[in-house]
Amino acid sequence: MSQPVDTAPEDRRKRLMLLAGLWVAIALMLFTLRSVVMPFAGAALIAYLVQPLVGRITRWNLGGRSVPRWVAILMIYSGFFLAVYLFFIALVPQLYREVARISREMAGFASALTPEHVQSLAQRAETWLNVYGIPVALSDRAMEGAAAGTSGGFSLALDLEQMLTDAVARGTTLVRENMSDIVNVSRRIVTEVLAGVFMLFFILMVAAFFSIDAQAIRRYFGTLVPAEFLPDAKTLVANIDRSLSGVVRGQVTICLVNGGLTLVGLLLFGVKFAFLLATIATLFSLIPIFGTIISSVPIVLIALADGVQKAFALLLWIVGIHALEAYFLNPKIMGEAARIHPVVVAFSLIAGEKLFGLWGALFAVPVASILVACFDYARLKAQPPPLVTPAVQQPVASPDAAPAA
Repeated sequence: MSQPVDTAPEDRRKRLMLLAGLWVAIALMLFTLRSVVMPFAGAALIAYLVQPLVGRITRWNLGGRSVPRWVAILMIYSGFFLAVYLFFIALVPQLYREVARISREMAGFASALTPEHVQSLAQRAETWLNVYGIPVALSDRAMEGAAAGTSGGFSLALDLEQMLTDAVARGTTLVRENMSDIVNVSRRIVTEVLAGVFMLFFILMVAAFFSIDAQAIRRYFGTLVPAEFLPDAKTLVANIDRSLSGVVRGQVTICLVNGGLTLVGLLLFGVKFAFLLATIATLFSLIPIFGTIISSVPIVLIALADGVQKAFALLLWIVGIHALEAYFLNPKIMGEAARIHPVVVAFSLIAGEKLFGLWGALFAVPVASILVACFDYARLKAQPPPLVTPAVQQPVASPDAAPAA
């Protein structure tokens, strides 16, 4: 009689090839539709961000029943929109007053540029430059002396009044010639704002679906992993979750702390436009390293208008905030498992911005944390098992043995 043929290896190979084909198809679909993937990636990130809060709310017992996930999502969204409303009520009037103040000061500065005021500014600039050994003639008196050969050592002459007049004339001509473009740009800005509001609600809706069906989505993707690889897959997902939770949730928390401390420093030192600058610092803190540097530049420049000492003191305050962030908040909030080397962070930010623009810069660090977690897991998995040295057993003396002489 013929022996039965063992088809288990062949079936296993076909099953693995089929699952691999499914993963390749998913990857190709995402790559082909990459232009529309970002909103869904943002929705998935929001769902992941609020997942601990959703889990905590669903553990509440109300009337002997746990809170449904969709009710928890509605509660979180209600709190979010309430916070946005309070933000607009409390801070937007402050921001509006500061922007209006900027406009008034710019208009006042432009109206104050009379010939006499320009000459006074030029003479003060000449005096300041001469103190540092830079002989530049800016006022009419110095330029006339330079032309007559009695300049007193001026090696460069610039007609500051004529330069300002030409700049204003060019600006006026540019505005007059591009008035239609300005109208089109304004219309485009309004359209982009409306599209952004619509996209925000769309992302929040998709994030709600992701959060409500999180368990079903997790089980579905579990069926795409071979059973023999399922323990390794669960371990890898746990490592990714530990790293990603520190990066995403920790970075949002650090942004809020950073913005609050920046606002305290701006109000403490009496810097103009404190609420506007603190809002910029909070938003730019979402982008590690580069966002912090970019948001610090306007703060120091505006403080510099009130004096070098104030600008230096505020710079020390900002450095202190980021030292607190680096040495205390990052280890406490993000944890050791989520820490990524600054070189990897910088590389991921540049690569993300080059490939996908602003969206790429925002998602660069979370994606880098996932890749680093996968790389570390594969690296540790490839290491040989540690050699166990057998312990040398010491001879046990018999209780009946006579003591040595």
